[in-house]
Amino acid sequence: MFTGIVSAIGRVEHVSRNGGKGRGRGKREGEPGLMLRIRAPYRGLKPGESVAVNGACLTVERVVKGAFTVHVIETTQGRTLFGEYVTGRKVNLERAVRAADRLGGHIVQGHVDGVAAVERAERRGDAWVYDVRVPRDVREIAIPQGSITLDGVSLTINALPGPDVVQVALIPFTREHTTLGTLRVGDRVHVEGDTLGKYVRQLCRTVS
Repeated sequence: MFTGIVSAIGRVEHVSRNGGKGRGRGKREGEPGLMLRIRAPYRGLKPGESVAVNGACLTVERVVKGAFTVHVIETTQGRTLFGEYVTGRKVNLERAVRAADRLGGHIVQGHVDGVAAVERAERRGDAWVYDVRVPRDVREIAIPQGSITLDGVSLTINALPGPDVVQVALIPFTREHTTLGTLRVGDRVHVEGDTLGKYVRQLCRTVS
């Protein structure tokens, strides 16, 4: 579990689009998927640990000096943009929350619901406001002042300006300390709807 409070910005250091197909150290013969090596400032990272990479919960497979590798399976690729990632891309990172940690954002599972697209960007005073088109199932559970996660960042929904659109506002700190500071119209991001909203929706469907 995560909170949507980004603790570091990492960088994709290497991409293997056959999932490490072949023989050799760190490779598994015939295994499909995508392997990413991500440079990060974390200390004490261990294989098997969960790290949210742009909001997607991925398992650390290997730890190397200043970096770690993850395997992105095909089902995860189908819901995310990882298949388009190239060397040098910056990514938001968050390590899994511990029981004693402060819950500074909201409950984030790291289970990406799909891809959202920025439709409008406007500066308002000291903040930037974005209208983002999201998958319909995410829009269904979106409420004003509720929570949503974009590329692993916990954000508050400012308004609901359209049937499939949510509006969020980014304060200067968020723009400076996450990759969202470079968002432009047309950019796409990972989106995860509020976990509590998902359970409420399912419960309502069950009893109706």
